[in-house]
This record gives sequence, C-alpha cells and structure tokens, in this order.
Amino acid sequence: MARLVAFFAICLLSTSIASAGNPLLVEGKVYCDTCRCGFETPATTYLPDAKVKIECKSRITEEPTYTVEGVTNSQGEYSILVKSDRGDDVCDVVLIKSPDPTCAKPRAGRDRSRVTLTRNNGMISDVYFANAMGFIRDEPLASCDEILRQYQVPDEQV
Repeated sequence: MARLVAFFAICLLSTSIASAGNPLLVEGKVYCDTCRCGFETPATTYLPDAKVKIECKSRITEEPTYTVEGVTNSQGEYSILVKSDRGDDVCDVVLIKSPDPTCAKPRAGRDRSRVTLTRNNGMISDVYFANAMGFIRDEPLASCDEILRQYQVPDEQV
C-alpha cells in the first residue's frame, strides 16, 4: 500500500513540475448590447479593440496579487496569457474600455467574469474560457423591437 501511495505522489509531483512552466490561456468575447436587454441577440455586435484585464486577489486578504491586460481582435475575442497557476487567488476578467463611444458603459452583471486559474482542478487543458462580457449601447437599435418580440412568450403559454 505504501508503494502505491508513493507512486501516486511521484506521478502528481512530476505532473505539477512539468506543467509549472506552461502559461495558462484565458479566452473570451466582448460585445455591445445593442438592444439593451442584458444578453446577446442576433443584433449583438462584437467589439474589436476593447480593453479587458485579468485581476486576481488573495482568497484570504483580498489584496491584489496579479493583473494582466488584453485587447480584443477584429471578432471581439481576446486571448490573455497568465504566466503562473493562480490556485490561491480569486480571479476575474474585467471590462476596461470600449472602442465605441455609443456603447461605452459596462453592462451591470456582464462587466466581469470569474475564472478559476489552476491546474489543480482536474482540467487537462491550459485554456480557460470566460463568459462573454458586454457594454451597453446608449440607445437601442431600431430593429430591436422586432428582435425582442421573438423572445416573448404568448400569455396562453405561460
């Protein structure tokens, strides 16, 4: 039994040492809530050149421990490298700035996305996905009334 425990301990230690030098990759999207409804619709546009950051804080002291910024590509997607495992931290991807002045206010509830950045969770991949985050447009698009009607449930079906 002791040999079996030692074998598993060595396997775990070698796995953690081998992956210690590999950075983690966080991917996600940033959009403009063009209909001001709080979720993505067919009218949603994805924002190129939006700025986001990953901010990590100590689980115990809540003091900042790690921050790194990123920018979205032409499809509103970002990929940010995190240089080390953040298993002792609480990390969020946070909106910083929109490139569109008519869609520049972060949408409450969609302005950040919690990510667990550790290899000590059973995941095999070094790629982590954050929920889509969005800015809200100053005025909804004219086409939004028709789009939002698609989401309404008739009273007789409730």
